[in-house]
Amino acid sequence: MAVENCSIVRNLEPVQSSMWRHTMTQAGLSSQPEELAHYGRWWMERSSSDIALSVVAARYLGAGPGGHCTPSAFRRHVAPDDLPLLSDALARAGRGEAIDCHFRLIDPLDGARWLRMLSMEPSSPAIACGILIDITAARYAAMREKFSFALTQYLIGTDSLDEAVTRIIQLVCEDLGWEWGAYWACDPEQSGDQVLRCEHSWHVDDQRLAPFRRYSETLGMGPDAGRVGKVWQTGQAEWIDATVADPDFLRGELAAECGLKSGYMFPVTYVGADGVLQSPGVLEFFSKLPRQREAQLPELSASIGALIALTAQRMLEQERIRQLALTDEMTGLANRNHFHTLLDEACASLPRDRPFGVLYIDLDQFKPINDAFGHQAGNVVLSEFARRLKALAPGGCAIARLGGDEFAILAPQQVAPAGLDELASQVLEAARAPFLYQGNELSVSASVGISLFPAHGGSTAELLHAADAAMYVSKRCGRNLASYFSADVNDQQVKLAEQLTLLSDLHNAYLREEFFLEYQPIFDSFSGRVVAVEALLRWRKPSGEIVPPDRFIPVAEQSRLIVHLGRWVTEQACRDLPRLHAAGLHDLKVHINMAAPEFIDSELPSELMGIVTKAGVQPCHICLELTEGVVMSRPEKSIPVMRELRRLGFEVSLDDFGMGYSSLSMLKRLPISSLKVDRSFVAGVPRDREDCAIVRAILELGRNMKISVIAEGVETDAQLGFLRQFGCLVQGYLQGRPMAVSKLVALHGSAAHHSPDHVGPL
Repeated sequence: MAVENCSIVRNLEPVQSSMWRHTMTQAGLSSQPEELAHYGRWWMERSSSDIALSVVAARYLGAGPGGHCTPSAFRRHVAPDDLPLLSDALARAGRGEAIDCHFRLIDPLDGARWLRMLSMEPSSPAIACGILIDITAARYAAMREKFSFALTQYLIGTDSLDEAVTRIIQLVCEDLGWEWGAYWACDPEQSGDQVLRCEHSWHVDDQRLAPFRRYSETLGMGPDAGRVGKVWQTGQAEWIDATVADPDFLRGELAAECGLKSGYMFPVTYVGADGVLQSPGVLEFFSKLPRQREAQLPELSASIGALIALTAQRMLEQERIRQLALTDEMTGLANRNHFHTLLDEACASLPRDRPFGVLYIDLDQFKPINDAFGHQAGNVVLSEFARRLKALAPGGCAIARLGGDEFAILAPQQVAPAGLDELASQVLEAARAPFLYQGNELSVSASVGISLFPAHGGSTAELLHAADAAMYVSKRCGRNLASYFSADVNDQQVKLAEQLTLLSDLHNAYLREEFFLEYQPIFDSFSGRVVAVEALLRWRKPSGEIVPPDRFIPVAEQSRLIVHLGRWVTEQACRDLPRLHAAGLHDLKVHINMAAPEFIDSELPSELMGIVTKAGVQPCHICLELTEGVVMSRPEKSIPVMRELRRLGFEVSLDDFGMGYSSLSMLKRLPISSLKVDRSFVAGVPRDREDCAIVRAILELGRNMKISVIAEGVETDAQLGFLRQFGCLVQGYLQGRPMAVSKLVALHGSAAHHSPDHVGPL
């Protein structure tokens, strides 16, 4: 092979070695075996470091059809970063060491290629030899795999599309050898025709590229503007030659000034759920070198664009889910949790000298609309009212639907407190305006409560509690009102909180069996004999504290617990009654107070019959007391229950007679065996003429109706003397305070002696 046929040659001194001449001959042989095996051969004379290349190896290195070159010519197209690695490999080969070296070649026309240089066992100690393998395809495949993995990690592991796109641009530039990269995305604030703007960019540390970045960030590209707009509109990638004047490349002159020579633009696209191709933006990359059209970026562009598009979809879906988590689905307002978060932030971030207001809104007469027209009508009212609130609320207000027909407004500092009255007035007016549903005008109103930060609370819980309490004041005062939280409202809320706490304690006390009974005697005013006792419920806490009945009984009556307590009192009294009878109190009756929920229960007679039967007590020894209010509130239910009880043998007594609102016509219909004169009338005798007249009238009424009359609250000898002349039964502290069953037996059992002609303090 003639050396003048080699594209990288120099005039060599006469070659002395026959082996080297043989090697040169081998280099000029046919390249067909190497072509088939995809490798080329190299030889190096160790004494001179001269290199001979086979035809294929010479083509790999850009050295023509094969030949003989120096190490410097050998390294002409090697990438600068890889030169130290290759030089070290050649030096080790010259010393007879085995080598396995990977390096890159950069050719202005063909671009970057990867070669692997391996040493082989030489046929002569004076010559090193080996093969060159083009591993570009394998290397690019590995790079693509690595790049795709890193790309996926960026996109999956980020919560921000902005952050992900910037990192992707940097990854492409650094791994694939580009100096500039940018993402052009639709401007969300642009009204009318869509416009692309340079939202994200990255470039190598080169100050010459800064003007290109600044200018790119000022541009807006429509579908018909420049190469970016064209790629966006057509969906087709394009190569850019920045060295050639191109009127469609709007930044061409500046790109050339910055040293950029070539670029590649491709669209970011995905197919939407409706099957339509979507293109949210365009990616572009520029290099300071002329880039080959077969570079790896075009092969990766589809994957890059698809992953970015999918990530954008994922981000949009996440945002939609986040909005659903923060928003009331029906009205589009903030939901309860989100409103609490906003209120938390306001309380934590604002100084206490910058007040703001909270409006708690409840729609009045909303339930009847649901009952009459159905929930769809109610939904129309709620949605329309929410729309009205959004329309009237000043800027900066946070509006929420807390649930059901309850709404809230967080009014910022510029509204509170001076503008809160006006805002509340507008809310009331918005609620009063008719709502249309299927041609019907539906009318509601609103009750509004207002609390102020920090006067009424420094936390979300305190402010909402205060506003809610003020809203209930509006309801109690006739509705269609707005009320501010005040000290009086706070006192009411404190009492309510105490009642709720007490109710919880009552439930626990019932489970822990902290209740017990005391009995107050009822005497015959003539004989002084104990004819009955009233069972009175008592509560002793584990600490020993006795809770007054007038404190816990009203609270128990507000829940179903009063029914359970009533059954317990009946069962315990029936267990104690045989002991009292055995102690000599023959035919003693026990009066048991009954609550309203018990006396309207049709199952009460059978349940009580089961209790007395189990205890071995006759029904005639049990007298059930109820107030006028219990009877008159539900006469259609209570009177049949009373009649059934009387039929079974139980006695029924009307308690606190004269304080209710019963009529005499109703009284004659009641199947009662006795009635009690309220203590308020007894307290006035014998001094108050009117009280005396009322008491005498009630006693006469009872005598004529042939029912017993019990005067309760007898505390003085004068009261007893007045009552004794009418022959009624008496009950009060004068004769005996409530006491345990053991004390009752000790004082009034058969062993106790009582004067038949004196009934006085015991």
